Amino acid sequence: MIQLLFDYSLVIFLFFIASIVYSSIGFGGGSSYLAILALTTITFTQIRTTSLLCNLFVVSGNVLYYYRHNQLDLKKTIPIVSLSIPFAFLGGYLKINETIFFILLGTLLILASIVMWYSKKNKTDYSKNNRIKNSFIGGIIGFFSGIVGIGGGIFLAPTLHLSNWDTTKKIASTSSLFILLNSLAGLLGQFYNPNFTINWTLTSILLLTVLIGGQIGRSISQKKLTSNQIKKITSLLIGYVGIKILVGLFF
Repeated sequence: MIQLLFDYSLVIFLFFIASIVYSSIGFGGGSSYLAILALTTITFTQIRTTSLLCNLFVVSGNVLYYYRHNQLDLKKTIPIVSLSIPFAFLGGYLKINETIFFILLGTLLILASIVMWYSKKNKTDYSKNNRIKNSFIGGIIGFFSGIVGIGGGIFLAPTLHLSNWDTTKKIASTSSLFILLNSLAGLLGQFYNPNFTINWTLTSILLLTVLIGGQIGRSISQKKLTSNQIKKITSLLIGYVGIKILVGLFF
């Protein structure tokens, strides 16, 4: 155990920082966990599983907090997750080439970053929402999220901002629930995948790390950050991770 802690001390530290930052903006941090683990010798199939488990530990507390403080609008959220759950399961079940996986992940993150950075709030009228369209969008995001091993909030949030879906805080709370449900579905799909594997010793350490970091991040979010700051930080994080992944692949 001591040797394991020493060997992965940097990974553990980076997971702690990522969980604080991502929890503060309502995300699980799956994209950064993937990027961090990609720099290690951990097997490709285990990376996705570990990332989704860490997502669950971070966003579970977020969802509970948002629900208790009446920041979750379930009536508007249910259409978004109705198709994302089965499609996230399907994405997690499918086999995918490692190179294609990282190209897909990096590209989508960069696109999501650009959309979020330039998205503007037009009005405070959030009543116009197409439930069928939202379900379709949720299904697409859920499918790709299941494939790459993240919860999907990092893709959902920019889309909701662009469509003026609701307030920034409501989008953050909806993204947390979206991540939670898709991570569960993706994990279940991976469990039935013949390539499923996991190192429970290391994963348990990382889960405890992000659980603590998530608590700290959630406190920071409610006391320190404005809505616009949350959006800008989210955009920068998404873009950074996407670029880092693609640069690591080709250079």
